[in-house]
Amino acid sequence: MDGLLLPVIVLAVLFVMSAGFAVWAYGGRQDYKKNSDAKASLAVTANTQKVQAADAVQYAEAAKNPLKTYIGPDAYGSVHISYPKTWSAYIDTSSSGTPLDAYFHADYVPSIQSKQTYQLRVQVVARAYSTELNQYTSYITRGTVKAAAYTLPKVPSVTGTKLSGAVFPSIPTASGVMVLVPLRDKTLEIWTESNDYLADFTTYILPNITFSP
Repeated sequence: MDGLLLPVIVLAVLFVMSAGFAVWAYGGRQDYKKNSDAKASLAVTANTQKVQAADAVQYAEAAKNPLKTYIGPDAYGSVHISYPKTWSAYIDTSSSGTPLDAYFHADYVPSIQSKQTYQLRVQVVARAYSTELNQYTSYITRGTVKAAAYTLPKVPSVTGTKLSGAVFPSIPTASGVMVLVPLRDKTLEIWTESNDYLADFTTYILPNITFSP
């Protein structure tokens, strides 16, 4: 009898374990059977939302074309600025110190008093290129601004400078990209005031700007 006791105990334990597994498996099958429709519905909803989000991004990009173009005064280089047609523009040509001062933003242009960052700013400044670039020397030295030689794709004969980083002393929390280009005795300045807008800046703006040197 003592010799049979151990095998009986082992068999009993195995039986209990197999019975427990059977109950767990059966419960899982019953849960799947009862909730399969709900789970499938959740999966379809999640996939639909993902597809809709991707479609929305694709539509937003497609809606930007064809680009609109603003042409500045002949006296200041006839600057051509092409920008998405879903943007709005505010252009000021009344200042002698800044004979072209342009603001561009999606949907509508916020007021200057709003202190909001703009997707695109373009200025023709009545100061020499070297004078404008010298304003950033200390920032470049400190490393808060990086500088590199740059030519606009459609005006390869003129070399300017691309600045990136904290290039806006008046907006200390903003980090963006600015391009300075000599324009006769003046300077053409093109910039975006946030890296959030950098994709449009590099895709639509810089490749299409032209002017008469």
